[in-house]
Amino acid sequence: MAKKYKQKAKKWKARAKSLASRLAAPVAAVAPAPKTKVVMVSPLAPKDGFPLLPAIAGVDFATAQAGVRYKGRTDVMLARLAPGSVVAGTFTRSATRSAAVLDCQAKIGVKAGADQGAAILVNSGNSNAFTGARGWASVNALSASVAEKLGVPETRVFTSSTGVIGEPLPHDRIEAALDGLVSGLKPDGIADAARAIMTTDTFPKGAMATLEIGGQTATIAGIAKGSGMIAPDMATMLVYIFTDVKIGQSQLQSVVSRLTDTSFNCITVDSDTSTSDTLLMAATGQGPALTNMRSAEAKAFERALNDVMMNLAHQVIRDGEGATKFVGITVTGAESDADAKRCALSIANSPLVKTAIAGQDPNWGRIVAAVGKSGAAADRDKLGITFGDITVATAGLVDPDYKEAEGAAYMLNEDLEIGVDLGLGKGKAKVWTCDLTHRYIDINADYRS
Repeated sequence: MAKKYKQKAKKWKARAKSLASRLAAPVAAVAPAPKTKVVMVSPLAPKDGFPLLPAIAGVDFATAQAGVRYKGRTDVMLARLAPGSVVAGTFTRSATRSAAVLDCQAKIGVKAGADQGAAILVNSGNSNAFTGARGWASVNALSASVAEKLGVPETRVFTSSTGVIGEPLPHDRIEAALDGLVSGLKPDGIADAARAIMTTDTFPKGAMATLEIGGQTATIAGIAKGSGMIAPDMATMLVYIFTDVKIGQSQLQSVVSRLTDTSFNCITVDSDTSTSDTLLMAATGQGPALTNMRSAEAKAFERALNDVMMNLAHQVIRDGEGATKFVGITVTGAESDADAKRCALSIANSPLVKTAIAGQDPNWGRIVAAVGKSGAAADRDKLGITFGDITVATAGLVDPDYKEAEGAAYMLNEDLEIGVDLGLGKGKAKVWTCDLTHRYIDINADYRS
């Protein structure tokens, strides 16, 4: 027996020595597995997916994989506009706006070459913002290249860039893709264009409307991108809307500016305004004409355009980074409309309100606090609050019929309406926001990785 155990001990000692030798040996470096970003589509995304958008007479689209930042996906969109098209736009008022934004602002309304064609070139992945003289060099180079290849004036080439701030735009990669873009232009490419302009978006965004003008059908179609860094002053959005209606540039600009104030400038995800926000609308003049902007047809056009813009703005909120709730906030009874909007945005941007909504907690006290800090005139003893049809507070006190269980049940809904009445005047406003979840942190902590 002793001999048997001695043999086993010798065997185990040999194994131990071999193992110790292997552990002492240098370990070969193992490259970490590449980080895979899983894109989870927002639970608030349209249930029917991307809409079937009609072709707009006088507009052709093309997309390309230029490798600006992303690999294996389209990241450049080119739109060619027919001769005679007019272009209107609204932009971020950020003091650090990009060269592309400043260039577009300078070109809007320029009459030279208005009888010729025009173009819109957009890239995702790099915002070309905070890039100094190189930013301008990129814009000028791209404008010149597009103008040459499409035979349009440089003053009629509008560029946009969205993505990471502070990195020079590798515009040579975009220029290298231009021949393919030009040869690939087609009237039914708007859906592909919507996907090419996405950054942290989880779904492409599109909307359309039709109306009758002079017995003819007029069509409006638009696309947008936006998910985070969304706040009034155009949010972090790129929006492109097209119509075949024949309308003057100044008239179109007036309508677009007015409707922007009640749509895209009334949404907020995180209170951060971008350097690159751009909305461009092109009217090709290939369809029915609007000659009297006070006519019933002009009002119908404005309503249809408002529907498209509001739809796109709401989709941006429904794709808010990490969003699980779509929230409308209406403030009434303010001393002025401006005060009402100030108050509504204070509520919409409050991290305490937004996290309570994420937790499905009917914490109306946080709404009271947001009203108080807004800077709008308010009287605590006149304040009223509602959650949907549920009266939570009246005349500065919790309503005697309010039941916390009802409020908690209401907060389980995906779409929520919060109402606040200040009881001071006739001012009113409505804004839209989403909740604030941990997913927002995950997305933005990893944005440049």
